[in-house]
Amino acid sequence: MGKVFMPHLTVTYSTQLDGAFDRTALLKELHPLVVEESGTTGVCKTLLRPEETWVGDGPGGLTPLVHVEVGLMPGRSEATKAHLSESVLALLARHVPEGAILSVEVRDLAASYRLFPSTRGPARPPYGSATRATLRTAP
Repeated sequence: MGKVFMPHLTVTYSTQLDGAFDRTALLKELHPLVVEESGTTGVCKTLLRPEETWVGDGPGGLTPLVHVEVGLMPGRSEATKAHLSESVLALLARHVPEGAILSVEVRDLAASYRLFPSTRGPARPPYGSATRATLRTAP
């Protein structure tokens, strides 16, 4: 596979875990793991999202949750994506307190995906170009 850029990571975690794990330490291991196992080049772009989460409907609904989504350009086999998911789960288990539910999804980015600035595509369209919506007022 040729050079494939742009792993996008979203780490969503329960607000109950604020201060309970070192997010910086997790990312320092997560980024090289994703780059190596997915065969990408470039850098990971990561969103950390603390969220109010609920698991089930009962009193256990306050169980903390960490979910990692990895978005990659298409072209990897399902086996490669599954292996990456297992590796990320193992990494999470080393960083997140016991008792939290951990999940991972590795998915292909949509064909409509774009990044700016990009070394692979055109520069941002100029203001007022046909690719931007223009407001028109009635005469």
